[in-house]
Amino acid sequence: MQTLVIGLGSMGFGAAVSCFRNGISTIGFDLNPDALERFKTAGGQTVKSLDSITNVDCVLIFVVNASQAESVLFESQLLSGLNPTAVIINCVTLAPSKAIEIASRITNRGFQYIDAPVSGGAAKALEGRMSIMASASPQTMAKAKPVLDAISEHIFELGKDAGQGSQMKLINQLLAGIHIAATAEAMNLAAGLKMDLHQVIDVISKCAGSSWMFENRGPHIADGDYTPLSSVNIFVKDLGIVTQEATQQNIVTPLSEAALILYKRASESGFGSEDDCAIVKVLAKQSDIKLPGSST
Repeated sequence: MQTLVIGLGSMGFGAAVSCFRNGISTIGFDLNPDALERFKTAGGQTVKSLDSITNVDCVLIFVVNASQAESVLFESQLLSGLNPTAVIINCVTLAPSKAIEIASRITNRGFQYIDAPVSGGAAKALEGRMSIMASASPQTMAKAKPVLDAISEHIFELGKDAGQGSQMKLINQLLAGIHIAATAEAMNLAAGLKMDLHQVIDVISKCAGSSWMFENRGPHIADGDYTPLSSVNIFVKDLGIVTQEATQQNIVTPLSEAALILYKRASESGFGSEDDCAIVKVLAKQSDIKLPGSST
């Protein structure tokens, strides 16, 4: 199955590597030349333009947002280079309504579509151990099974209709965004109390107050390392989707709204491209607290 991975960032790179590691003929595409070079160095094939794609059976999309997904799908010659019954697996976090819209445009062209947002982080992506929240027809899921198995540890089949996968990702991102914000607040408080931050992580990780995000992001703050694995701006986008969808359904999300304000402040303060836990810097400044790695 000739597979094309569009977007070789932290998750897309891992997915592309996992595909060719499992014997799947895989081509990588990214607008960033460094990303293409990294994939070539890892042993993958690359292409510099989607307009030159031919005979592709499966497309994995790992771009940043809905606008970029629509651009690669509908503003390039990509669809012309796909085989007639190709499967498009959209792994981008989307509003469920947008997932339905894109799916309709794809299936009207005769292609198959899987609404398939992912979770797990860069390390799990590189190990082929992502979780996939998928919705598509059983026939489409079966056709894409070799690719899905190559990149994931858990495949959750959530229904046959586009939008159902994106709904589940909405819930995941709500929790992830709030948990990172809670981690930032806890670590900022611990720093203000002059506690040993690594000791805090060691203890709390074994107690009821822990979360996956605390255990994963807490060390970033303790080490003063904000190298982006997932950025502040990602959660500006994702919690924006959460709160917008909730508002449209007249559902209150006060914790998401509070966390979103913090992510927006961090982005406006120049931390948007840093690791998402860099929101702690906003809290530290307001509290006049010096964090590890801080020069002030």
